[in-house]
Amino acid sequence: AKDKLTPEQYNICFLKGTEPPFSGKYTNNHDSGMYQCAVCASPLFSSDTKFDSNTGWPSFYDILEKGNVKKDVDDTLGMVRTEVLCANCGSHLGHVFDDGPKDKGGLRYCINSLALDFVPIK
Repeated sequence: AKDKLTPEQYNICFLKGTEPPFSGKYTNNHDSGMYQCAVCASPLFSSDTKFDSNTGWPSFYDILEKGNVKKDVDDTLGMVRTEVLCANCGSHLGHVFDDGPKDKGGLRYCINSLALDFVPIK
C-alpha cells in the first residue's frame, strides 16, 4: 500500500508530517460520504461529523468506526498532544483536540487531507 502514496502522503502517513493549513483537498469538501485511510482503506470518518473549524484542516467531531482509530501521546514540538493513527496500518492521520463543538462532545479530530481518501455516497 505504501507504493501507491505520493512522497507528500508518505511524509505525513509514515514520517508524521503535516500539510500546510488550507492546502488540503478535503478542507472545504462538503459532499456526503466516508473518509477512509489513504494507506489501507479502513473507514475512519463520516461527512456527517465533519465541521468547519477554521483551522485549515478537515475537522470531525467523531470517529466513524471506533476500532479503526487509535490515539497516542505526541510530545514533539515542545508540547503534549494526542496523535490520531489508523489502528489497522499505523498511519499518522493528525491530532485530536478538546476545542470541538461542545454540543457534539467537544472533540476536534484535525486530520490531514493527504492521509485520507474520500468515498462519496452515490
